[in-house]
Amino acid sequence: MTHLSVDGRQIPLDSDGFLQNLGDWSLAVAQALAAEEDIDFGDEHVEILHLLRAFYTEFQLSPATRPLIKYTALKLGPEKGNSMHLNRLFNGRPAKLAARLAGLPKPTNCI
Repeated sequence: MTHLSVDGRQIPLDSDGFLQNLGDWSLAVAQALAAEEDIDFGDEHVEILHLLRAFYTEFQLSPATRPLIKYTALKLGPEKGNSMHLNRLFNGRPAKLAARLAGLPKPTNCI
């Protein structure tokens, strides 16, 4: 098991780098995870992460790419709910990487 150090705390991660405990998530944790991925973390990312967490609360699962795009388009409009926008924000891996940064479990269909 690996750990992420954030604000003097050791946050346990699973073998794929996802949080072991959903309750450990915070924006500081998301920023630290984004830094590991060389992502210039900003408001656009935060907006998607909060949306993903709402999706998880509603459906009790992390969405695959297609449902993520549809849900984002439904909630934020088509200019943000499209594969180009999400791929740009999350290094071409929007479902898996966004779920990781949002502190959610890995989507079931992601390798």
